[in-house]
Amino acid sequence: MHLFTRTWAALHAAVADLSDDDFAKPSGCQGWLVRDLLCHLIVNAQDVLITLVTPADTEPTRDAITYWTVTGELPTGEAPEDAVTVRLAAAYQDPALLRGHLDDVGSAAGRAAELADPHLRVSTQDMVLTVDDFLMVYVLEWTLHHLDLIAHLPGAQPPPAEGLARTREMLEKITGATFPASFSDTDALLVATGRRAPTEAETAELGDLAARLPFVLG
Repeated sequence: MHLFTRTWAALHAAVADLSDDDFAKPSGCQGWLVRDLLCHLIVNAQDVLITLVTPADTEPTRDAITYWTVTGELPTGEAPEDAVTVRLAAAYQDPALLRGHLDDVGSAAGRAAELADPHLRVSTQDMVLTVDDFLMVYVLEWTLHHLDLIAHLPGAQPPPAEGLARTREMLEKITGATFPASFSDTDALLVATGRRAPTEAETAELGDLAARLPFVLG
């Protein structure tokens, strides 16, 4: 709960620091501007709200690690659901409307998470998880998207160090890969997920692991 709250609060604060001009800048998500990413975050927050009020009677079928699937295909931003996000984001026109919607829905999601029983079982996408595991899924999701948000915004505040470390830990468990200790948590996450290419020196350090990259989570 604590880490989820810190992760979301940091992302929320980074959004609040955006200027109107920043909304039209590219994000770290291929094919998406910052405004498109913010629209996706609204959908994320809605998912948190919906899932937390969708209790399940059966035993958990997944946890924060087994929730994810891994592919090697980087998104292009041209998939139908991605295109819908782009069109919806453009419809806001005024950045204040998009920022306000995210603030309303995101704040509600944050409050709902704080009030939820971490041991409660909830259902999402035909999976059953405990609330604690479900919220850890979003620690990973929102940490990566925080990096996407600030990808082209020099000087912007990064995700919390604790969230970066936990996300790296989860990613390594999900993929069964261990990144060199010389990689910072941020660099490990960016390189692992294909958000940037490794340098020649990094490729040499990665060894055989370099051929397995990127790890695209879905």
